[in-house]
Amino acid sequence: MATSVGKEDDKLEMLQDLIKLDLAAAEAYDAAIERLDDASYRQQLGEFMRDHQRHVAELSPIVRQMGGEVPDSGGAKELLTEGKVAMSSLMGDDAILKAMKTNEDDTNTAYERVAEKCPVEARDIVTRGLADERRHREWIMAQLGEGTVRSEGRPRGVQDESRPGYQGPR
Repeated sequence: MATSVGKEDDKLEMLQDLIKLDLAAAEAYDAAIERLDDASYRQQLGEFMRDHQRHVAELSPIVRQMGGEVPDSGGAKELLTEGKVAMSSLMGDDAILKAMKTNEDDTNTAYERVAEKCPVEARDIVTRGLADERRHREWIMAQLGEGTVRSEGRPRGVQDESRPGYQGPR
């Protein structure tokens, strides 16, 4: 799903939409963590989920100062992102990570756009958020073999004997 966050003319609406996207991302990470077999993936995605929650906490006071209400859910975005994760869980950890990468593609795009035109009082927060989003996407890409090796040092496609469902070398 391509995001339109950051295309808004109204800066308050733009920050509210960014918060909705972060809320949806946090919920998608929560759904992914519940479905992942790999404990190291669950741990890392838990950190990413907390980053998204922190973004919401940091942006919320600025939205209030601007006279706006802080969204408390990701709305339709949340349903779509969680749905991708739920469907991909039928195919294993790599499919879940691929779903999360598409979500991170959206958050990266949104943060890049918002960073260009956000209110000055939000600039530092959005810049730090963009750095987080880039780090999230890079980590996921590395796990999917879009980098060189997986975090545990296994080449792409080599399973870990300790994981449920292991059926020997491929």
